[in-house]
Amino acid sequence: MLRIFSAQDRETASKALSKSERATAASEDCIYSSRSKLTIDVVFIKGAPDVLLPRCTSILMPNGDTVPLTSSLLQELTDLQYRWSISAQRVLLLARRIISYGDLKEKDLESSDATDRLVRSYTSDLVIVGLIGIIDPPRPDIPEVVRVCRGAGIRFFMVTGDHAKTAEAVARQVGIITAPSNEVRTISQLRRDPATPVASPPTEKDNGEPLTPRSLVISGTELITLNEAQWTQLCGYEEIVFARTTPEQKLRIVREFQSRDNSVGMTGDGVNDAPSLKAADIGIAMGSGSDVAIEAADMVLLDSFSAVLVAIKYGRLLFDNLKKTIIYLLPAGSFSELWPVLLNVFFGAPQILSSFLMIIICTLTDCVAALTLVFEKPEADLLTRPPRNRRTDRLANPKLIFHAYGFIGIIECATSMVMGFWYISRQGIPFSVVWFSFGNYPPEYDPDTLNYIFNVASSIYFVNLVIMQFFNLMATRTRRLSILQQPPFFRSRTSNYFLIPAMLFALCVGINSFFRFSDLLFLVFFFLYIPWWENIIGTTAIPVENYFFPVAFGLFLLLADELVNRQTWRPTNYSESILCGDIQKAYWRRLRGKMDLSYVGIYDRRSSSS
Repeated sequence: MLRIFSAQDRETASKALSKSERATAASEDCIYSSRSKLTIDVVFIKGAPDVLLPRCTSILMPNGDTVPLTSSLLQELTDLQYRWSISAQRVLLLARRIISYGDLKEKDLESSDATDRLVRSYTSDLVIVGLIGIIDPPRPDIPEVVRVCRGAGIRFFMVTGDHAKTAEAVARQVGIITAPSNEVRTISQLRRDPATPVASPPTEKDNGEPLTPRSLVISGTELITLNEAQWTQLCGYEEIVFARTTPEQKLRIVREFQSRDNSVGMTGDGVNDAPSLKAADIGIAMGSGSDVAIEAADMVLLDSFSAVLVAIKYGRLLFDNLKKTIIYLLPAGSFSELWPVLLNVFFGAPQILSSFLMIIICTLTDCVAALTLVFEKPEADLLTRPPRNRRTDRLANPKLIFHAYGFIGIIECATSMVMGFWYISRQGIPFSVVWFSFGNYPPEYDPDTLNYIFNVASSIYFVNLVIMQFFNLMATRTRRLSILQQPPFFRSRTSNYFLIPAMLFALCVGINSFFRFSDLLFLVFFFLYIPWWENIIGTTAIPVENYFFPVAFGLFLLLADELVNRQTWRPTNYSESILCGDIQKAYWRRLRGKMDLSYVGIYDRRSSSS
């Protein structure tokens, strides 16, 4: 930044200038105002020391004298700048220069080109006035945000216009850089030719333990020299500090990471941050930032930067609960309803589940029960998992489909079908009679009796499916942790009080429709035991033992799901997953002390009607 000030009298000039400068400023180099007062114009400039030092030729000493800038004085200034920079201070250099009146009056100051030439002319041969160290401490919640984000598999980088040493020191304070100083890499470790070996630090310590994550500090002037191979290596680092960057370079950084299948979130609050905020997958602006940055961002943090953690938490929770809902709905809502139709069409067996009861399952029992999954609390390891790959980790992937159909669906469909046909067999109708019959039964079987038996078998299939879905719901609500680690009750951070109490209440009363699960059992009794409905839709009461067999089958399903999840979904270290839950519990307790989690200060501009 450059400013021109004027001294209106000789006394002011004598205080502003050293003795040698006062002698240099002859009368012909001075400008006289219309009030015939002496006016001495001086250029004052401030900026980064590494930029201005090459333009300085002298220095103002403490006694007021101006002496030439020798190599020893230059080294002292450089060392001072280094010491202040590594202590996380922003260092500014202040310099000045006397304006020559003869040169100034020859310039046409109304011309922009002449003004630019004048500025370039008077930013050389400067006199150093001093250095200023500014301490701008990071927000107190930033270290915790960085730690939790890193635990969630999110790489946290710094992009700043500060000096590299200042940026590295600040990054070390907040935890963005965790490696020792001697292990922080520079551009020299980025190979221009991947086939050319470059000396690099070892990957293990002497005792065999792995080193801290790879760290890199690189400046904007170095970024413009990188080729594609070096960018690929750079994007693989876990901890990066980009120093002395321009808005164009910030935009380049975002696009380079995106081109290598990375999802990029960019934070900023200034006008210069707007291009990179717009280009990022999610641009995050602070509510106190500029209007341009807020308009370019996708999300605005109204309060604390810690709100980012809340957004990550509930974003992952929403995705988890959607997957749980799909897993819950598919086995009974499609798979177990399809096979009775296939057996009827291709093998001539009676349709063991009536079409009306299929509609009841799809539109009432399953849908109402699935609503309870919306209220599921996050699992303890929610913020300790790596982020999903949005190009490969779909909402409904082959693994989810196989689990819903090939595991839960087969168990529910097979047991329900066995219970239905077993009842028919116990009524004196062998399986060979109904198999490949296509509705043509021997004359010794009364059609009304067969119709009644088939209605009871259909009701048994329906009840077996509904009750097993209760246990499927209990199994599905936790996909990565055991139900013992994520109990549905008696623990506030994992409880879902719409589950078991509602089912027990429905068993006792049978008519309450306030709780979600009571609807299910109420519908069972309503559609099976009300005579008026029996005559209309062909349902009937079922033997009492057919309410207990599904409980046994459901317990088997729950146990089998626990064993399967132990091998496929959950962390391999059981104690580690418990520890993660304790860490998250302690973290959210600390965070609630700093901010009100009941109010999330996040504003999504894209979803707003305005």
